[in-house]
Amino acid sequence: MSTYDVVRPVGQRPTPTPPAARPERRWSAQDVADYLGIALSTVYQWRCSGYGPRGRRVGRYLRYDPDEVRAWFDGLADPQAG
Repeated sequence: MSTYDVVRPVGQRPTPTPPAARPERRWSAQDVADYLGIALSTVYQWRCSGYGPRGRRVGRYLRYDPDEVRAWFDGLADPQAG
C-alpha cells in the first residue's frame, strides 16, 4: 500500500484551524481592587494578613488568577442573607 498526499484543486487553500483559546491575562493588585471596588491598600493589607484571594509573585510583580478571584468572591457569605 502506498501513501498519498492530499491533492487540492489549484487555488484552493487548506481550511485554517481555529486559534487556540488564549487564557485570560493575570490581574494585578490594582485590577483586583477595581473588580472588588475597594482601595488598592486594602488588597495589600489582606495579603499581609492572609485574607483575600491568593496572589502569586512573578518576579517582582504580584499577579492574581481572575478565576480564583471570582471564585473567592462568590464563596463569601452574604451578610444580608442571614
